[in-house]
Amino acid sequence: MNSQKDTIVDGSQGKPITIDSYFPEEVKSKGIILFAHGFKGFKDWGHWELIAQTFAKAGFIFVKFNFSHNGTTPSQPFDFADLEAFGNNTYTKELADIEIVLNWIEQQTWTSPQIGLIGHSRGGGIGIIKAANDQRIKALATWAAVSHLDYSWRDKPDILDEWKTKGVLYNRNGRTKQNMPLYYQLFEDFKANEDMLNIEKALQKRADLNLLVVHGSEDPAVPAFAAKQIHQWHSNSRLHLIEGANHVFGGSHPFESTKLPSHSQELVEVSMRFFTEALA
Repeated sequence: MNSQKDTIVDGSQGKPITIDSYFPEEVKSKGIILFAHGFKGFKDWGHWELIAQTFAKAGFIFVKFNFSHNGTTPSQPFDFADLEAFGNNTYTKELADIEIVLNWIEQQTWTSPQIGLIGHSRGGGIGIIKAANDQRIKALATWAAVSHLDYSWRDKPDILDEWKTKGVLYNRNGRTKQNMPLYYQLFEDFKANEDMLNIEKALQKRADLNLLVVHGSEDPAVPAFAAKQIHQWHSNSRLHLIEGANHVFGGSHPFESTKLPSHSQELVEVSMRFFTEALA
């Protein structure tokens, strides 16, 4: 397995996107897998690195990247060093970032034209919207995905009133102990694009899209009911619940082990079988 770490391209509003690529030993790959992290996530979080290597050793080209406004920087890829960027993130910026990375992939000299997308948590919701509108994505796997992008304020008018009045809400990061800002422009961007950002409606656009929905039965952050909704909304989907798994399938940050947790092993195995068939 070979890899190329920390390639930098310009993302939304000139903010950098940092990209890692992993290549199998075989000349011909089984396809290209693009991985999109979730809220308060980054490409080097926990066991994503080991998962990327596992896919590459199994014959896939695997690409993971940092969204331009995820709060990390090229010089501090493991830290939320740019909270101003984090606070100014939007769903449309993340969609634009995936577009930029897809265009970058097309410019490479890789052998496989077939592209699959994986999205974790909020990245799964964004992945659904992108895949619904981009025929280059042949197959999509969601890992612990949200079923609504307004999940943090949905049916919570008091939060919306406070957010509008103050212009910012803070989300506590339990790991880093940082109070991470979310500026009201996130809500304004969502409302301005609400129809396009509706996950249920998006799934109706592409009956041809092969979709795998994976979720942990004991996910405390995004209940498994979200996976059942996504599966119900798309006729060409498969639902795989991992019994006992949490939101990150047994992973943690930092991740010191050289072996994936059992729930992540199941996650990777079912996903690789899916993409092997869907990208053939």
